[in-house]
Amino acid sequence: MKLDGCSALITGASVGIGREFARQLANRAGALVLVARRSERLADLREELIKRNPKLNIHVRVVNLADESQIDELARRLEAEKIDIDLLINNAGLGDSGPFATSDPARNQQIMLVNMIALTSLTRRLLPQMIARKRGAILNVSSSAGFLPIPGFAVYAATKAYVASFSEALRAELRGTGVSVSTLCPGPVHTEFQEVAKRPGGQPEAGPEFVHVPVEQVAHDGLAAVQADRPLVIPGFAMKLGMFLVRLTPMSILRCVWRFSAERGR
Repeated sequence: MKLDGCSALITGASVGIGREFARQLANRAGALVLVARRSERLADLREELIKRNPKLNIHVRVVNLADESQIDELARRLEAEKIDIDLLINNAGLGDSGPFATSDPARNQQIMLVNMIALTSLTRRLLPQMIARKRGAILNVSSSAGFLPIPGFAVYAATKAYVASFSEALRAELRGTGVSVSTLCPGPVHTEFQEVAKRPGGQPEAGPEFVHVPVEQVAHDGLAAVQADRPLVIPGFAMKLGMFLVRLTPMSILRCVWRFSAERGR
């Protein structure tokens, strides 16, 4: 799909990868709908993007994606204002770092609502219009964590596995409709995600520096996947190689690794 002149909706647009998507689309899109919870950050981003491209049509929507009624209201407003979205970037995501047994049930609920339910609901609301126009693209931001269970990130990794599976199935269903689906699976990126995911008194989880990929490259690779109609993209050579090896590794070996790690940690 060509990005020039598109109308794009980006969730989680106020920070991190979502904000970078908006920046990279500012000189290409005809309209942007920026969705996030924090109004001040959205307003700052809107001002920044208008300076880059005064002709850009920007709509700011303050939405809590953990509340499905707010998602419904967002879709109704888009329809009432006749904003036809042809690029949906489901970027918003939440995480939690630590053992599941000591996790906050309310936080777990939020993670599932944002990472899975909101993504699915918003896609369902906007997809029929794309099919009717025979034009559109959906970019779902999953994670390299979605390729395998991760102790200490159990709920987050499971939700991202859902995103990857859902995206592949949807892509197959939409073949020949003019609508494409791509999945972006970044590894560690220097954003606020790890800080927000850590528990009180804990330390942010962070992999070795060599596997980190700049947020600019992550967004660029995601948009390039949309343009080339690629099903899956993993930014960064180290993460590509690592995920290739992980996907070849039998679960029995991974279980042994986790058991050894648990015994060493006692």
